[in-house]
Amino acid sequence: MAELKRVSPAEAKKLLDGGYTYVDVRTAEEFDARHPTGSINVPLNLEGPPSAVPEFVRVMRLLFPPEAKIVVGCATGMRSLRAGQWLAQAGFTDVLDQRAGMEGARNAFGGLTEKGWAAEGLPTSQGPDAGSFSEVAKSLA
Repeated sequence: MAELKRVSPAEAKKLLDGGYTYVDVRTAEEFDARHPTGSINVPLNLEGPPSAVPEFVRVMRLLFPPEAKIVVGCATGMRSLRAGQWLAQAGFTDVLDQRAGMEGARNAFGGLTEKGWAAEGLPTSQGPDAGSFSEVAKSLA
């Protein structure tokens, strides 16, 4: 897998303020419950069929040019790390991973090792909005 720069939630917020786009790769339901304000949702199902990764990359290519400034995030930083690596392998040149996700990074015993976006008090939204997967999907139809 490609080497990917990982940033803290606070660093991710500064990047967003500077023109990066936050792509939340959690499910539509997770996204609707709470997500970084202004983010868009492009779900990545790691337990899905092998076609899940190429489909994720295909959708990202439809939404963004390869030089787009993207921060990927999820719940704990695991899905987004994989998503970012696959995007880098697919030719995206400016992708970063927000390593602690929405809920925070955890060790093997479930202990919190780094606060996530929400615990850092960064802005969140709930419910479907302009960045919801259904809105993104409509724009691709």
